[in-house]
Amino acid sequence: MMWHDRGWDGGDWVGMGLLMVLFWGAVVFGGFWLVSRLRAVQPQTPSSARQILDDRLARGEIDAEEYRARRDVLDGR
Repeated sequence: MMWHDRGWDGGDWVGMGLLMVLFWGAVVFGGFWLVSRLRAVQPQTPSSARQILDDRLARGEIDAEEYRARRDVLDGR
């Protein structure tokens, strides 16, 4: 039996309607998922000079004396 000879009964329309709802649901869900993933990957905001100075002290790149001198310059003393 060929497709065009078969005719469409109620079950065919229900099945096609369910597939259409599933398709558009997947499209909407995929769009929301993509937007949420892209928002999660935010570029790093540049740190403040004080934060960079604190990090350098914590990593041992500068000693306490240099830290205090640079902090005083940043604080305007």
